[in-house]
Amino acid sequence: MALKILVCDDERHIVRLIQVNLERNGYQVVTAFDGKEGLEKIKSEKPNLVVLDVMMPYMDGFEVLKTLRREPETESLPVIMLTAKAQDKDVFEGYHYGADMYLTKPFNPMELVTFVKRIAASQGGNGKDDNGKPRYDV
Repeated sequence: MALKILVCDDERHIVRLIQVNLERNGYQVVTAFDGKEGLEKIKSEKPNLVVLDVMMPYMDGFEVLKTLRREPETESLPVIMLTAKAQDKDVFEGYHYGADMYLTKPFNPMELVTFVKRIAASQGGNGKDDNGKPRYDV
């Protein structure tokens, strides 16, 4: 079964670019276009990994990340921050709040796919434990 990835970004063309590249590499993609919708999709879709922008309406990516890390169900859900916020303080903040990887825009879609593959490999390839439940550890 394919790893399920939530892509959360308010720029629809970025979401589509990521979605196409991930699907070409065999991943299942779920999309959200703001932080609030992203949290809702995480609860309903149970993705194995999240690609998360920072600057979004309703709730920014750092707030989403902090929320994920406070909840036992999602505290170890892998999160790749993908954002235009590239200053050292922003990168530090992302890692401080628990991002697994931090990639800045503009970005190479294949670099993102490589990061996703690393996480998938660390999860045994499909992101599921022996009982078929999502495995969030990396």
